[in-house]
Amino acid sequence: MTPPDSRYRPCVGVALINAQGLVFIGHRKGKGAFDQTAAPFLWQMPQGGIDEGETPFEAALRELREETNVTSVEFIAEAPLWLSYDLPPDANKRWSGKYIGQTQRWFALRFLGDDGEIDIHAPGGGKHKPEFDAWRWEKLARLPDLIVPFKRQVYLDVVEAFGPFAAE
Repeated sequence: MTPPDSRYRPCVGVALINAQGLVFIGHRKGKGAFDQTAAPFLWQMPQGGIDEGETPFEAALRELREETNVTSVEFIAEAPLWLSYDLPPDANKRWSGKYIGQTQRWFALRFLGDDGEIDIHAPGGGKHKPEFDAWRWEKLARLPDLIVPFKRQVYLDVVEAFGPFAAE
C-alpha cells in the first residue's frame, strides 16, 4: 500500500485502546531546538515512519513496541484513508525539506496486557530511545485538544474512524 503523495513522509499511527475503552497517550519529550511545541499540546498517540519493505500494519506494531514496549494487542480496525498534515515551516528542518508533512495509516488495536507491560522509559527492552516522559489513558474524543494544532485535523479524523471502539 503506497501513500498517495510522495511529498509526505509515509507513517503510521496507533490508537491503543484498553478494556475500559480509553486510549494510550504519551507526553512527548522535547525534540531539540526546532521543537516549538508547548503545553498542553505535548500529548500524542504512538506513531512513526514506515521502514523499507514493511507493511503499514507491521510498522504500526513495531512503532508501538519501540515507543511503549507493548506487544499484547489484537487488531480492531484500520482507518480507511491515509491522513496527512503539513509541517510548519520551522519544523520542516528535520528532514531538510524532503517532505512537506506526513501521511499516516492509522490502526486501532485492543490492549490485551496489563499496565505493567507499558514501559516508556526503556521501550523495546531498552533498545530504543524513549519518545515519551509520561503517559496515561484518556478518552479518545479529548485527544484533538491535546495534540499540536497542525495535527488536529488528523486526530479529529481518527476520533471519527475509531470512536465506535472507544469509551465516550
